[in-house]
Amino acid sequence: MIGVRLARGADALAIGTVHVAAWRSAYPGILPAGYLARLSVSRQAMQYEAAIRSGAPIHVATASGPDVPDGRGPRVIGFAAAGRARGGSFARRLGEGEIETLYVLDDWRERGVGRRLLRAAAAQLVDSGCRSAFLWVLRDNPSRWFYARLGGAPVAESTIRVGGASVVQVAFAWDPIEKLLEATARAS
Repeated sequence: MIGVRLARGADALAIGTVHVAAWRSAYPGILPAGYLARLSVSRQAMQYEAAIRSGAPIHVATASGPDVPDGRGPRVIGFAAAGRARGGSFARRLGEGEIETLYVLDDWRERGVGRRLLRAAAAQLVDSGCRSAFLWVLRDNPSRWFYARLGGAPVAESTIRVGGASVVQVAFAWDPIEKLLEATARAS
């Protein structure tokens, strides 16, 4: 059984684990190998624990029951975070709300987990008064098609530095945000 809920402080280590695993899976050949090797679960966990403690709404997807063969109880398999657009007036022109992160473990892809997390993040943005949303994804990320399939329109590109490398990122936007809520409901 897969469920989505708000993260608790005790989830920080699992969230950090998902973050590092997702980056190491998605970005070989895109980001420097040494940078990916140096990613630290404990550092990521500390950052997510601080965010959760400060009240940042992070949604986690958990698997339990027969979906988790080791029987140890619910396991965090993905997460998403969203909030008001970061980055000043340029970002606000892309959308009022920003999906800041969306990561799912490889073994759980193609099962609707990403759609459910994206829907929870979008609903949270609507609850906070956002009428539109966007997210950034690295242009060479093999999963970028996911956002286009859910109706995201590519609206901007920019170059950023990650791990010492210059990479191009693409902003996908949903305006109005109801387009995202409808797409994630249909796809579920």
